[in-house]
Amino acid sequence: MTIPTTTEAQAGTADATPAAAPTAAPTPRQKWAASFAMFRNAKSLTGLAILGFFVLLAVFGDLIAPYGPLEKDYTALKQAPSWTHLLGTTHMGEDVFSQIVYGTRGVLLVGFLAGILATIAAVAVGVTAGMVAGWRSEGLSALTNVFLVLPGLPLMIIIASQYDNPSLFLIAAVLALTGWAWGARVLRAQTMSLRDRDFVRAARANGEPLWRIITVEMLPNLMAIIASSFVGTVTAAVLGLTTLAFIGIIPITNLNWGTILFWAQQNGAFPDYWWWYVPAGLCIALLGMALSLINFGIDEYVNPRLRSAGDRARAQRKKGLKPTSGVTAVRHTPSPSPAPARTDTEAPSA
Repeated sequence: MTIPTTTEAQAGTADATPAAAPTAAPTPRQKWAASFAMFRNAKSLTGLAILGFFVLLAVFGDLIAPYGPLEKDYTALKQAPSWTHLLGTTHMGEDVFSQIVYGTRGVLLVGFLAGILATIAAVAVGVTAGMVAGWRSEGLSALTNVFLVLPGLPLMIIIASQYDNPSLFLIAAVLALTGWAWGARVLRAQTMSLRDRDFVRAARANGEPLWRIITVEMLPNLMAIIASSFVGTVTAAVLGLTTLAFIGIIPITNLNWGTILFWAQQNGAFPDYWWWYVPAGLCIALLGMALSLINFGIDEYVNPRLRSAGDRARAQRKKGLKPTSGVTAVRHTPSPSPAPARTDTEAPSA
């Protein structure tokens, strides 16, 4: 009998062990699904559905609105909702539903344009301040702190009141000027926590330029926070626009939901003619709620604790359990019945 050597035994063991299956590369569909992983919970989907409804109103407003926003019907002044005027009319016989539909376009345009401009400024200042050091970082941080403490609403009133008929782009620029600092502050803190990671140090050791480190190494890891900052800025811009319109800073030619509330307040619609001001207020509340729900989904994607808690809650729902229940369901196994006791009259078996 021949005893195999140690080398032969190791070779035989290696041959007997099955090779590990190579990890399959993610398909384009999986990559596309991973990009929208933050929108897989019910809150985010609800927010996207509400936001999509308002986007449809803004895009197809000319087809949806039954009348022009300033078209007057003097036979129906301050008329309650009816089949002819779904949301009633104003003191001049203007259809409130048509004004709501046309006003959606201005609200979304200013909100998203201000969000884009403010996000670009926040990324440029915040990420750069987090990556550089010395007086440059301190200078950018001081600039951010100055804009943080500036009173936003008075500044918007002063700038907007200098023009007789400010355009929507000017209003969006003013709102972006007063809304970028908070996002820059958050991005600076997050960038400072990432700049000492191994992949950033490796890029520096390879001699990569600063702009490439920021665009290739840093920004992909900051996209969720940037998206959250964008959503928050859009919400603030929508509220700022409607506030400026309600207090009369924006001319009546820039029709939006705040303008509807302004005219309702000026003509004594409160509280009798509820159809004049309630729909505009509900639209503002619904749009703010939709953006907040989308932000909840982004927060869950960014925060590992919230993401794991959401995964557990979804797994419990699939099993028919309530995620908010504090009692853990325990499966009971019936215990075996005890053996009957032996009497003294029974003789022990041999």
